[in-house]
Amino acid sequence: MKNFQPTKYQLETVATGRRFEDSGWMLADPECKEPSLIRAIYEKKQIEFGPDGMGIYKFADWMPVRRMLNGSSPTVTYKSEKLGARLGLPNLYISFSGYWPEKGAGMTTCSFKETEAYSVCARIPDGEKRVLVVASAGNTARAFAKVCSDNNIPLLLSVPEENIGALWFEKPLNDCVKLICSPRGTDYFDAIALSDAACTSPLFFAEGGAKNVARRDGMATTVLSAAQVIGRIPDAYFQAIGSGTGTIAAWEANLRLIEDGRFGSHKMKLFPSQNVPFLPMYDAWKAGSRPLLPMDDDEARVKALAIKAEVLSNRRPPYSLRGGVYDALCDAGGDMECATNADIDAMQQLFLETEGIDIYSAAAVALKGMINAFEAGKLPRESVAMLNITGGGAARFQREHCCHYLKPSLIGNASDPGIVEKIEKLFI
Repeated sequence: MKNFQPTKYQLETVATGRRFEDSGWMLADPECKEPSLIRAIYEKKQIEFGPDGMGIYKFADWMPVRRMLNGSSPTVTYKSEKLGARLGLPNLYISFSGYWPEKGAGMTTCSFKETEAYSVCARIPDGEKRVLVVASAGNTARAFAKVCSDNNIPLLLSVPEENIGALWFEKPLNDCVKLICSPRGTDYFDAIALSDAACTSPLFFAEGGAKNVARRDGMATTVLSAAQVIGRIPDAYFQAIGSGTGTIAAWEANLRLIEDGRFGSHKMKLFPSQNVPFLPMYDAWKAGSRPLLPMDDDEARVKALAIKAEVLSNRRPPYSLRGGVYDALCDAGGDMECATNADIDAMQQLFLETEGIDIYSAAAVALKGMINAFEAGKLPRESVAMLNITGGGAARFQREHCCHYLKPSLIGNASDPGIVEKIEKLFI
């Protein structure tokens, strides 16, 4: 780790193609006049995969990182035998992020959000004195809390109080991690508003979500794992989405693999899925619309609170902006799928019966979306399919470990008088 050299890259604006240096924590191009993501353009065009002992940093050639942090584990990709046979899919590959020791999967938060956290936190500039702020519906908060606690990085989490049951850990957390919550009856959007309020203080800085190239390129390591194991770019990619950041990341990884030249020249079709009745991106895509369709905040909150896969409840996803989900689907091809809460139960049982491990509700949504796509004839059954199981092994991990829960230091709304000063006092 002491000999690790920061990855060399520039940033590029999707809308204009302008390239510029990353001056520390760039989340957007200040010269771009329209909403657009920026991308990391890596100096090394052919990736060299490191040894598994490097954890997620085995993919560091294509991660915008300045250092390696302790405790990471990469996604594990393997060819499915039993699930593939049950579904009649002879070339089904599963990219598993979670806890499954027999497969070599060691993510103790049991979620692929660890891929984001280890990448984002390793991008933080040397000497940064401010506190990182992350808003989350659950799994992202757990991943960032673990990484920041283990590596002594100050962190402020903002999570809906409804979702704090997701904040369990294998050991008590370092005091550098603090939790604030929007009250019961609120959702992820309200937690984002609370985190935005905190970031009006110079004591804090926003992680940035989908706008952060490190978040997307950490997520993209799931596709790099698949390409390394399969030896080629998959034909199709399946994932459940709340923000859609993982689908954007998969598309961007695909483009880099094409440029690499050793994994094929084709674009894998993208099949992101959402949980009924919360379908903002699904509905917009099916309507052929770049803008999300109108939905008032009350309706959106009711629908977001009705889904079983709570982590898929982002009301302001990066769908419409340049380089977002809409552009990814238009460029790569594919379609949007959906799954009901009842489908989630059935898919979790199917995966447990065939593969032998429990999976998160969001991963079950992805599985149902894949089944829907193949049953509708959108792909030949012999296609090389990558199923991104974004979380699993949690039930097993909690059976085998004594878990500790993070309690909120403050509960409130962004509009509460003096809320920013109260949040500041948690770190002063």
